[in-house]
Amino acid sequence: MHGEARMTAPLATIRVARAFGPVVEGEAVVSTEGFSPRYDLDRWTGLISKPGHKLEGTNIRDKILFFPTAKGGIAAGWAFFDLKHKGIAPKAFVFGVTNPVMVQGAVFAGIAITEGCDPHPAAVVRTGDWVRVDPARRVIELLRRGA
Repeated sequence: MHGEARMTAPLATIRVARAFGPVVEGEAVVSTEGFSPRYDLDRWTGLISKPGHKLEGTNIRDKILFFPTAKGGIAAGWAFFDLKHKGIAPKAFVFGVTNPVMVQGAVFAGIAITEGCDPHPAAVVRTGDWVRVDPARRVIELLRRGA
């Protein structure tokens, strides 16, 4: 399936203002709530664990995560690297607005990260869709709809 997705034209394209990291493809997880690796995540399991978070119980491993904002940030520098080392990191973070500490943490861990999207991801992508994040081209492509 992975090779087949590359042969077809994307269903939709989101342009991003800023991006860094490797090209990655994966399942989208779309949130209407912001994200903090310190307060929202169980860093041993990769589950969103904050009670009441809109993604509570969702595993972030190998996902393309869409969040409107980054919350906090001081923990991101070590937390993202720790997630990568444990094998439970996401493939990419797609933020509407982030901060320098989150960017630094993602770069340090080798996780793709973007900021600023047009159009708004929620208008294009749903949880379960398959997407490609291409930081060098500053695009996110919807490759296929989820089941």
